[in-house]
Amino acid sequence: MALILNIESATTNCSVSLSKDGETLVLKEDNSPGYSHAETLHLYIDEVIKSSDYKLSQIDAIAVSKGPGSYTGLRIGVSSAKGLCFALEKPLIAISTLESLAHQVKERDGIIIPMLDARRMEVYSAIYNSKFEMQRPIKAEILTEESYAELLNNNRIYFIGNGVEKTKTLIQHPNAIFINGKLPSANEMSRLAEIKYQKSDTEDVAYFEPYYLKDFVALKKKV
Repeated sequence: MALILNIESATTNCSVSLSKDGETLVLKEDNSPGYSHAETLHLYIDEVIKSSDYKLSQIDAIAVSKGPGSYTGLRIGVSSAKGLCFALEKPLIAISTLESLAHQVKERDGIIIPMLDARRMEVYSAIYNSKFEMQRPIKAEILTEESYAELLNNNRIYFIGNGVEKTKTLIQHPNAIFINGKLPSANEMSRLAEIKYQKSDTEDVAYFEPYYLKDFVALKKKV
């Protein structure tokens, strides 16, 4: 049983939670458009701790969303988590962003496909069954009208994440269920982090890097 600080910064949702024994005690997040993580993340961490009955020194571990997702968001979240681990001498736990997102689906039938928006018609996605067991590894894929056609013919599929908007413009199938307006949150990290902590499944703080999946590409601003 552990007291864990969870940090999620892979998308526009800047999210921090404090969990005990896998249950979220305090959650602070803001999923407004734009990335303000550099300005707000440490403020949220401070607010979450102050809203609890604990001190930062009492936590047992720090968990961070490892990606895939926004290059900048992941870099800020992981850097903050590693800094806390070094300062407090606590272990680092890495949580798959897409696995955490999949756990927002409450239905217990069919297939879950968490997906995060990438460039153009591309998404970062994975496939899980209703028990949240991975059926296909994470990859970057370009969506077409034929995407997931074979799976859709035999299963209900729950699509979740900010990749849903572009997906539903292409896929028209009665077995496709689109869950709108959902982003990865530190709330779902609580249980996953506890499981990893109990298994001593932690990272090397000095060498851990986010799972970017693709190389960073700097886009020129439009004039």
